[in-house]
Parts: sequence; C-alpha cells; structure tokens
Amino acid sequence: MKKNKASCKDVMSHICESLGEEIDSPKCAAIKEHLDNCDGCKNYFQSVELTIDYYRKYRIRLSDKAEHRLLSILNLDHE
Repeated sequence: MKKNKASCKDVMSHICESLGEEIDSPKCAAIKEHLDNCDGCKNYFQSVELTIDYYRKYRIRLSDKAEHRLLSILNLDHE
C-alpha cells in the first residue's frame, strides 16, 4: 500500500495558511529555518510519523477514550 506523503512545501504551505501568512512571508521563512535546524522539532515530527505509521500498519483498535488521549498528546485534531 502506497502512502500519500506530504512534501516539505505542502507542509510549509499548510503551516503558513494556518497562520494566515503567505509562504514567502518573513514569519514563514523564520519557521522554515527553525524546522530545518531544530533537532527537537525533527525528533517530535519523526515520533508523530512513526506513531501514525504503527497505528495504521497494525490497525490498532483503541477505545474512544484512549484514541482521544493519543490524539491529544500528539496535538492532532480528531477528524
């Protein structure tokens, strides 16, 4: 099964749109520079990605309460 991964540009566009900024704005440029150089952010996003991959791969069934808690810990919206 092929995963639909977002490109770095897609992610930055989403972040900037969420902030109401254009992708070439100074604020978005500062965010991109930070993300490119911050090991803490890189580790955080890698752990989120791994958690989501395992969750999908093993088709883990969680109670509503556990799923809500996991999504809250990862700061993800429940859709």
